[in-house]
This record gives sequence, C-alpha cells and structure tokens, in this order.
Amino acid sequence: MNIAELLRDLAQSHPQSAALIDVVQGQPRVTTYAELDAKVARAATLLQQGGLRAGDAVLVFYPMSAELYVALLALFRLGLVAMFLDPASGRAHMERCCALHAPRGLIASPRAHLLRLWSRALRQIPHKFVIGLPVPGAVRWTRLEDLPPHPDIVPCAAEAPALLTFTSGSTGQPRAALRSHGFLLAQHRSLGHSLNLTPGEVDLATLPIVLLANLASGVTSVVPNADLRYPGQVDPAPIVAQMVTHGVTSSVASPAFFERLARYCHSQRITLPRVTRLFTGGAPVFPRLLEQMQAMAPNAEIVALYGSTEAEPIAHIARRELTPEDHQAMLSGAGLLAGPPVEEIQLRILRARWGEPIGPFTPEEFATRCCAPDEAGEIVVHGDHVLTGYLHGQGDEETKFRVGTQIWHRTGDAGRLDPAGRLWLLGRCGARIEDSRGVLYPFTAETAVYQDPRIKRAALVAHRGRRILALECYEANGLLDVAAVQRTLAWTHLDEVRLCRHIPVDKRHNAKIDYPALHQLLERGS
Repeated sequence: MNIAELLRDLAQSHPQSAALIDVVQGQPRVTTYAELDAKVARAATLLQQGGLRAGDAVLVFYPMSAELYVALLALFRLGLVAMFLDPASGRAHMERCCALHAPRGLIASPRAHLLRLWSRALRQIPHKFVIGLPVPGAVRWTRLEDLPPHPDIVPCAAEAPALLTFTSGSTGQPRAALRSHGFLLAQHRSLGHSLNLTPGEVDLATLPIVLLANLASGVTSVVPNADLRYPGQVDPAPIVAQMVTHGVTSSVASPAFFERLARYCHSQRITLPRVTRLFTGGAPVFPRLLEQMQAMAPNAEIVALYGSTEAEPIAHIARRELTPEDHQAMLSGAGLLAGPPVEEIQLRILRARWGEPIGPFTPEEFATRCCAPDEAGEIVVHGDHVLTGYLHGQGDEETKFRVGTQIWHRTGDAGRLDPAGRLWLLGRCGARIEDSRGVLYPFTAETAVYQDPRIKRAALVAHRGRRILALECYEANGLLDVAAVQRTLAWTHLDEVRLCRHIPVDKRHNAKIDYPALHQLLERGS
C-alpha cells in the first residue's frame, strides 16, 4: 500500500475539513483535505513531466508548510523517494550524503537553490524545481496550477523505499536511514495509538513526522509561526496567539520548545484551557518541565515520550502517573522514568557492551544476555517501526544485531526496567564513568539537580580524573548554594560543583550538551 492512499481516502471522506493551517505573509492560510489532495495530484503531474520516475530520490529543502507536504505527498504518490538532510551541517556533510545516494531531483526554495553555487553535488542533480521566485535552471512550482491531476497512485510493496534521512555517526560519516512505505504505515499506527490521534482534533505540529501522521488521521495541523530549526529560541508570543485563535487541542514538541512557551505563559499569566493533550520528547523530559506544562495547560494530559530517529516511539509516561516515590527515586540517583514500552515494540536491557559488535544470537543465547529487573545495561529494541538497517549498511555493525531471524536496534542509551516493567533512563552508554569510586551514570545526577527551578543546564563529566558537575543557572549564580548541591549529591562522590555562565550546547536544537566544548571550558577554568 502506498502511504499517499491515506490522504486520498480522507479527501473523499472529509473533503472540507481543514488539513493544514500555516502562515503566509503574516496571515493564516487554511488548506482543506480536498484542496491538499488536488494540489498533490497536480504536483505529481509536474514531477512526472519534469522527468522523474518511480524509485528516483528527490532532495527537498523547504520549511514546514502546505507546500512542503504537497511536495512530499506527490513524491509518495509517484513512488519516488523523499530525501532530507540538514544543510546547516555544512558542505562536506551534504556532499557525503549525496555520494551515499545521489538524488535525481531537487525541490527547494530560492534561497536553498543558492547552495548550488558552492555544492557540486547539488549542481549535478538533473531535475530541479523551485517553490517561490524563479531561479535559473529550475522549473517553477506554480506551474502545477495549470496542469491536470495525475490520475493514479503508484502501487508500492511494503518494502518499497519512501523516505531517506541522514544522521552523523561517531566518525562524522553520515548514516542514511531509509524508511519504506510499510515502515511509515507501521510508524503511523504506533504514533496514532500513542498520541491518540483523533479526526477533528487541532494539533500544533512542530515535528514533520507527526504532521504526516496527522494528515493520515484526519487531524488538523497548525504549523507554528516560528523558525522550527531552533526550537529553544522561538518567539513564543505568536505561537501562543495561534493556539488561542485556532483552538489548538494538542501538540507534540521538543522540551526546549515547550519550555519557551511555558515560561512565557507564566510571565504573562496566560493559560491554555482548550488544550487537552501535550506530548514532549526528542531530548530528556524532566519532571520540572511537566509541571510547567501543566500550569500552562491546566486541563491537559501531559505526556513525556522517549524514542529515537530509528525507533519512534519507544516508551511514554503521563505526568499523572508519576508517584511521590518516583520523584524521590529520581532525586536519589535512580535515573529518569520514561514509562512502560509502547505495545508495538519489544524492549530489552542488554548487559553493557557498547562500542563493540555483538551477535548473532539464538533466542536462548539472547535471553541469557538480557538483564534482570533493576539491572543497568543497554536499551535494545525490535518492532515493525524500528529501523532494521541503514543504506549500504553504513552504521549497521555498531547499531544492529540479529536474534534468530529478527533484527534488533541498539539505542546506545543506558537504562533499566523496574519490577513493574517501566523503563528508567540512565544516559548514554558511552558517558558512563568508571573509576576507583565505582560506576556512575552522569545522567542520574543531572536528573536529580534539574528538579531545582533555578538550574537551566547541568552536565557531569570526568575531567582530568575528577568528577565535575557544571551548572548554569537562570538567576544570578550567587543564589545557588554550591555546598548544598554537593551534599545533596553525596552519592555521586563529586570532586567539584562548578558554576558556569554558559554551558555549551548543540547549535541546532539548543538542547544537547556539547561535551568537547565543555571540556575546553573546564580546561580554561582549571
């Protein structure tokens, strides 16, 4: 089944329902399911007339909008492969990605077409389309308005490729995650169940894969009036205004995004009573944020999600399910509670062997290598919506292994399952500290200190043989009693708590700690 068939079915059953609401030149634009399906069919004609054929990869550079999803669904409709990469990662990354799988087409904004000036890989793409003002050598996207709709949806086998994205491995060599139509359908079913996607709901959509699931479920998607490449830096005021104007009832977004909204709503004494569900994930979700989100949306169920690019979702837990005992355990070094694994996935904790290939195992051998309840190890998963391999096998050796006929994915995250079957996160396997004082997962200490509302960021590292906890505060550093923090975290055997004016984070999402830069910072201060 071609995933584009889901949109066609909804266009027939709910033609006048709003599929997508975005902002164009400062004004809201509503696209119904019927209008979206008609534009997708005409865009498919444009792409076919432009020389593209089933199986071709098409690189797309365009922000979340109606135009993006017209293009994406037209690609699916023709059996083409939608290809996405992050141009902010630099020219070398882009060239390596295109070398792994050369695109035959390019759909991009005029600004993105300028990348052709310094990228040989982009110049070599034979079929180019521009959304917006004309650029030399590219077919204008507006031509689709004068074309007849493409009458057919190309039938696709479950294993037919549909979506190609890239991540960087530990060496900087990109890994290509190729998702089939069958995989996307399985992911849609799992997301639909976990997010309770219901026709008629209005969702503030910040994540492309969730918006796609919305379109397949009859949910209206509102695209935030913001630059979603930097969720930790968005201006919350226009986003909150959109939520009120369009009657948003749900949203899925990163912790950094929701923190911006929650702090703004608190400062302006605004609440969002119409919101009934909020989901957050993609980075650690600490209980403090769940409380802030509940204050912002007092009638909403607040849910923390855990997943990865290769397996989304893996586990989730609602704020109301957290007990006082759970909160105390997180303060005492138990890690971060992620909740029970979703029904569609198999999850095990494997005795830690991160950094070396493992398997293949027989089912019996695998069972003997899995941890008992409350024993820490590496989180591994298997399921229909778990990526079974990367393009050309790049990265498979370090992240995949076989159990009988099944392919399992190694998340690289450490964790444990409690006696109730709930997953507790302990951080990255490679971050584990093992020295004369024993074994410490730094993330457990970071989870404990993040309960303090004055702390903006925390990172515990082993630096020159010393356990150092770096803290960045919202308020003046002098308000924080460093000695008290060290006494509270006595179980970590810290050598030092160091206050930093700024803890470096990744440039893109403003959420993950940049550990090499942090070590340089600590070196300068030592």
